[in-house]
Amino acid sequence: MRRLALIAVVFAVAGCSLGGSDDHKGAGAPSPQAQTRVEVIKSLGTEGGFDAQKIYKAEAPGVVTVISMFSGGSIDDMLNGGEGQVGEGSGFVLNGRGEIATNAHVVTTGEDDAIRRAQQVYVEFADGNRVQARIVGHDPNADVALLRVDPKGLTLRPLPMGDSQKVQVGEPVAAIGSPFGRAQSLSVGIVSAVDRSISSLTDFEISGAIQTDAAINPGNSGGPLVGSDGRVIGINQQIESKSGGGEGVGFAVPANVVRHSLDQLRDTGAAHYAYLGVSSVALYPQLVDRFKLGVDKGAWVQSVNADGPADRAGLRGGSGDSVFQGSAYRQGGDVITKVAGHPIVTADDLAGAIAPYRPGQTVPVQIERDGSTKELQVKLGERPLGNPTASGG
Repeated sequence: MRRLALIAVVFAVAGCSLGGSDDHKGAGAPSPQAQTRVEVIKSLGTEGGFDAQKIYKAEAPGVVTVISMFSGGSIDDMLNGGEGQVGEGSGFVLNGRGEIATNAHVVTTGEDDAIRRAQQVYVEFADGNRVQARIVGHDPNADVALLRVDPKGLTLRPLPMGDSQKVQVGEPVAAIGSPFGRAQSLSVGIVSAVDRSISSLTDFEISGAIQTDAAINPGNSGGPLVGSDGRVIGINQQIESKSGGGEGVGFAVPANVVRHSLDQLRDTGAAHYAYLGVSSVALYPQLVDRFKLGVDKGAWVQSVNADGPADRAGLRGGSGDSVFQGSAYRQGGDVITKVAGHPIVTADDLAGAIAPYRPGQTVPVQIERDGSTKELQVKLGERPLGNPTASGG
């Protein structure tokens, strides 16, 4: 039977002076203190299968509602249709220092280089506390933001992060958040697919995303997608819907991408991504046969950004349009088969292979060109906020 263990850790923080005379009554009494209570989830085992009630009991106290104000006015007025612009989403506690993770689009508006932050951000906890938060940084490429609140006087329950590379299709999951402003809502489902590509706040896509049929609705953005062991495997980010509501196709930014983003935001307030500068498509047998590409797997380069890292290293894109099975392809481009020794099977693999590197690093890129295998040394650039031809990395 699954057991849930919580460790309560109390940190005492010196209280503020209230002023007054040095000889007031009770001068020998202890000064008031504000306490931060941190309840750490020590263990949430997987014995006995998926238990939504226990997951909710353990995780929900660490899930928050995030309220973002982008113009003047009061929160209540704006939420009731008054003047001003306000957004609502979800988030979750990362640690006892008052750090909170959410989506970048919850606390910003706009895309690419037109992104602007909310003027004020408030975080509402499960116990009713509502405090102002500071945006430490936002990452439009991963759609991740890091917030920080003053932890004094709050009860914080950090949610542990999992390893999204271990997630498998069919696993049960729970989504907790504030859909349509309904705080502390739970929905359950399964992992419908992994390694999806989803939109970010730039022209680059987020690779490795998790698809789920757990109900994800407006307001769930930024909240955790939790596995059966109680670990966060992703941040709920978007839905695919014709009606605007949840239709069983939701997506989460994978935990490993989130972790990589948060580490950078915590250190510098910004996240930087390496950039190859190509647009590519995946190969499949009929495509390989039609264009006599010479290799079965890889990312077929369609275009190369002028004066970008790939262009300077000598990678070639295709030219002209040839329609095959309803899609247009440019012929003659290189096929990327490996990056730093890692095989490239799909176009998404290319973005994933570049992701661990920093701008300015040089990586070997193996290509197939005109029946020959070549290796080019590419000095990676920094990914721009907007680039319509760079979907392949």
